[in-house]
Amino acid sequence: MSPTPRLPAATGNLLYAQSGGVTAVINATAAGVIEAARARGVKVYAARNGILGALREQLIDTSKESKASITALRHTPGGAFGSCRYKLKSLEESHAEYARLIEVFRAHDIRWFLYNGGNDSADTALKISQLGKAMGYDIRCVGVPKTVDNDLAVTDCCPGFGSVAKYTAISTLEASLDVASMAETSTKVFILEVMGRHAGWIAAAAGLAGDSADAAPHIILFPEVTFDEAAFLARVKATVERVGWCTVVASEGTRNAAGQFLAEAGTRDAFGHAQLGGVAPVLAALVKERLGYKYHWALPDYLQRSARHAASQVDAEQAYAVGEAAVEYALAGMNAVMPVIVRTSDAPYRWKVEPAALAKIANREKKMPKNFISRDGYAITAAARRYLAPLIHGQAPLPYGNNGLPRYVQLRNVALAPKLAEFPPRH
Repeated sequence: MSPTPRLPAATGNLLYAQSGGVTAVINATAAGVIEAARARGVKVYAARNGILGALREQLIDTSKESKASITALRHTPGGAFGSCRYKLKSLEESHAEYARLIEVFRAHDIRWFLYNGGNDSADTALKISQLGKAMGYDIRCVGVPKTVDNDLAVTDCCPGFGSVAKYTAISTLEASLDVASMAETSTKVFILEVMGRHAGWIAAAAGLAGDSADAAPHIILFPEVTFDEAAFLARVKATVERVGWCTVVASEGTRNAAGQFLAEAGTRDAFGHAQLGGVAPVLAALVKERLGYKYHWALPDYLQRSARHAASQVDAEQAYAVGEAAVEYALAGMNAVMPVIVRTSDAPYRWKVEPAALAKIANREKKMPKNFISRDGYAITAAARRYLAPLIHGQAPLPYGNNGLPRYVQLRNVALAPKLAEFPPRH
């Protein structure tokens, strides 16, 4: 087989950064970016800990990594270069930060910036894309999709979601078999809390665990459906009396009629979002106090988004593909765009990647469509199942060592020598 022809090199360097909560496949996107850029003779720098690394001039030279190490990113979870939750404000409010970014770009001849993240990151990418005209520097910015929440607008699905969906469906199925085994003399109600502050996509994925009336999960709680305490307790009681036990999957963003999170903790994260303290224990307390059933609850938290051993093959392939496409778009001169996934067929499942304007994605949230949620508000519909099922297909290859554990890569992450003064300056 003849070697792949090397394409002509473009002028300048490319900066890639990861943002927000990482996923089981975000490093596959990084691999797609680096390998595609290398094929074009373009050097890739990575910002350490997202946009903060760009501001602090903490840049990593990925050319110091071997081909094998970059390839191994395709099956390594976490964020290989570090991530952050840091949102830039408007060009007027954060002028010093934007000016600093241009200063760093100039110092290292960075002509393309790829920001890999979710909703807030798309907003940051859009703002940075406007820097060139505003501050007289030729920079092309491409947002790269990533979020387990699956709530980015325009794209059919978000890289990272398929794997957390698969993990959630598997966990619901396996835990429910355990509960069924013990229900006669022990646990009657099991509650699994999953991520999803405003959109119930992950909770919906649990519905793939069973497709009959009495199959788990028996109750799914979505942020899109107002929580009715009396109706919930009645459904739990009826299910236990009919089936012998009940599995509940609850989104962390479940809200009451007043619009308040059941799990509101009273604090906020770096993006200004409410910190949620746990809806599962709140529901468990209700079940115990009102119905008297023995319960167990689980909070997978980081486990659900880092479980590379249960990753979806479809998800891994899509994550790599958007990284490749982002480089293609950037080097073609596109600005303020994002490679999005377009579904062309449900059965057989087919998809492609196309560019979409960041302006149509930033600061928008894609929630569960009404026709994806059953009329009683506690289950997914056939339409939702058709959408979700293909996204969890396939087992993504994972090499194991002699110790029985996966062989994940840890990059050298060789830092570039700084050329500028510290930021923010010390006083």
